[in-house]
Amino acid sequence: MASNGFTTCLWFDNEAEEAAHHYVSVFKNSGIGKVARYPEGAPRPAGSVMTVEFTANGHKFLALNGGPEFKFNEAISFMIFCENQEEIDYYWTKLTEGGGEPGPCGWLKDKYGVSWQVIPDSLDAMMSDPDAEKAARATQAMLGMGKLDIAALEKAYAGA
Repeated sequence: MASNGFTTCLWFDNEAEEAAHHYVSVFKNSGIGKVARYPEGAPRPAGSVMTVEFTANGHKFLALNGGPEFKFNEAISFMIFCENQEEIDYYWTKLTEGGGEPGPCGWLKDKYGVSWQVIPDSLDAMMSDPDAEKAARATQAMLGMGKLDIAALEKAYAGA
């Protein structure tokens, strides 16, 4: 893995390889890189997967099988900006299937416990509009949703 930019390390108990393949199947511009295995005398069984390098949507990741000591939580999330409702629906479905959990305001946890925000590209502009009433309507609409509905957000924003 090149040393330019950032790489996000995701700590799993034993699911690093499975998770890497899952994320690569969900996102475009993705692929699996090097797989490193634990050697003899390591804290995990020799030959078992230690790390998996992968790219998801052009972002570099390292999945690590480090054990059960650490769990994912909402303090860190990945934001997926979507052009249309079809993309929102796609990512919401793919990331919640198999045991993921839908959350409020466009947030969800996938089956590994990783938090994601699936949001329309236009949400920031609506919520930060200089017209405080428009911004408030869009914000209130968003706060009442799980998976975000672009048409409903636009309707609220417009005051319709």
